[in-house]
Amino acid sequence: MTYEICQAENRMQTRKKNFSVLGFGCMRLPKKGTGFDFDECEREIMHAVKCGVNYFDTAYIYGGNEELLGRVLEKNNVRSKVNIATKIPHYYIHSLKDIEKYFDISLSRLRTDYIDNLLIHMLPDTDVWNRLKSYGIEKWIEDKKKSGKIRNIGFSFHGNSPAFIELLDAYPWDFCQCQYNYLDENTQAGRKGVEHAAALGIPVVIMEPLRGGRMVNALPPKAKKLFRENIPGWKIADAENAENAGRTADAENAENAGRTADAENAENAGRTADAENA
Repeated sequence: MTYEICQAENRMQTRKKNFSVLGFGCMRLPKKGTGFDFDECEREIMHAVKCGVNYFDTAYIYGGNEELLGRVLEKNNVRSKVNIATKIPHYYIHSLKDIEKYFDISLSRLRTDYIDNLLIHMLPDTDVWNRLKSYGIEKWIEDKKKSGKIRNIGFSFHGNSPAFIELLDAYPWDFCQCQYNYLDENTQAGRKGVEHAAALGIPVVIMEPLRGGRMVNALPPKAKKLFRENIPGWKIADAENAENAGRTADAENAENAGRTADAENAENAGRTADAENA
């Protein structure tokens, strides 16, 4: 989160379904000793809320994350101002009762009676989706949406493009979530997967846009230098124009300096000749 974002009318731009452009991932919340640093977590979460972030992502298996997020939102009375995205663990599910069980646990931890965005966590392929269908998950989703306990249903993904595309085609998802950044255009769901989702009109939530910060903190020095020198808000063409303008100015200055030097030399030479003649 940057200071500048907070200055723009204290609100952040939103996308489809009124989700903020930037979301807040809770998987890497700050720790203190063996647990979470609650005060620092609260400060960061509430700072994000005040800056207009309204999408908070967590999961059943993010040890303690759901509980902490629920505590912060309840304590500060901001549940209605944010969208909670959490994930149910298909790898623990072996019946319809299991689906209900893990969903109810998440509701309790998050101190809420509804989930804005429910995802099937790390759904790998249509084989697993078909197994969940055999338990009756489609009817379960329908009932939960009718009751208002789920607003949107989706899945998170870590496989390859073909598997991602098959899953997109397998159900009328409200949204999906995949890893995507300039290093992952041809891995994970990839550009092909993201473009297929767009063609189907399925919103995509991007995770790991900076690979957990490694694309900032672990960049080689040359790459960091390039980013530092690329002034935010400038296009490449602007930078090139500025560089060309600088070169032109330098050339003009050099030319002018040359003319001045020539004039001075000529004047001095004239004075010397006059003195010698005298």
